[in-house]
Amino acid sequence: MEGRTYAEVFPPGETVREELEERGWTQVDLAEILGRPPRLVNELIAGKRSITPDTARELGEAFGTEAKYWLNLEAAYQLWRSKRPDNAIGRRARLYTKAPVKDLIRRRWIEPSSDIDLLEKRVCSFLGISSLDEDVVVWPHAARKTTPYGDISPAQVAWLCRAKRLAEDLRIERFSDDRFDEALTRLRALLSDPAKVREVPAVLANAGIRFVVLEHLPQSRIDGACLWLDEHSPIVAISVRFDRIDWFWHTVLHELFHVKNRDGLDANQPLDTNLVGDKATRFEDKPAFERRADESAADFLVQRTKLTDFMARVRPLYAKWKIQQFAHQMGVHPGIVVGQLQFRDEIKYYHNREMLVKIRDEITSTAVTDGWGHIPA
Repeated sequence: MEGRTYAEVFPPGETVREELEERGWTQVDLAEILGRPPRLVNELIAGKRSITPDTARELGEAFGTEAKYWLNLEAAYQLWRSKRPDNAIGRRARLYTKAPVKDLIRRRWIEPSSDIDLLEKRVCSFLGISSLDEDVVVWPHAARKTTPYGDISPAQVAWLCRAKRLAEDLRIERFSDDRFDEALTRLRALLSDPAKVREVPAVLANAGIRFVVLEHLPQSRIDGACLWLDEHSPIVAISVRFDRIDWFWHTVLHELFHVKNRDGLDANQPLDTNLVGDKATRFEDKPAFERRADESAADFLVQRTKLTDFMARVRPLYAKWKIQQFAHQMGVHPGIVVGQLQFRDEIKYYHNREMLVKIRDEITSTAVTDGWGHIPA
């Protein structure tokens, strides 16, 4: 039975001996029946020789049993003889199921240790639990990621834990709706110049919103999150997994509209998913609160009616100069327009990519950042 520990397991040769006694056969008789040398039978009974698949088949024929019966006896005996497993193996397996331990160490989120007790203690402390038997409580949040709604992986939990830890140390203004609306107005003035993304952390801090940039963990596929320390303390965390201006602004505004709508305060809300790239979840497959945040972000960047009118006038020939001219009229960088057109399948994802300028170096120069060589104090 699985899980049973035997005080002693006898070699299969003992069973062979019992079979011979029951039949009144000698070892020489069995050797003749098997067509094998007597020495083989003697060593088998003495436990000096293991039962191979061929021998198991032969014994099965001789004694009227199945070959796997003898193989099972051999396996049980060899397992009993082997070194007892180290208890630390099972504990490490549980630990690695709970969190991406190697990534936590690599990112210096926890200190390494060969002592399983100490390593377990450090992982539990990082996750905010007292033992591995506890479930990790993921505080209210709404996160953009590419894995299915409602699912959250250990890597994503770890990313959210680290984002929260970074944000807790920030000292900012108290959040209010009036400050939020003022922040949106100030952000609109930053949309045309990639260098102005440097001002985003300060603008959000003045509105009472903690902003952090955190490099994603392998396999986490998480792009951003709106979290709450409490109902008056929102956090916006982004991973800059896609280093392009349209992604940055859409993700930041997407999370800000989650803040505006108080999304994530209800723990029953599912996680949202990534809206960037050709593998994005279809808009109609997202929950209502997610579609609302997406529509608000897109409309804030480029007013929907004006974008629709532009597409009707220009399609299918989206010349670069036409995109640039329209972007200038809207007061945004051309890359933002390109991103909107790609999302609506007006142009392919490989078109006009030179307009999708990188902004990671700009934002990490002013934001609290963990990743790409940046290690917060």
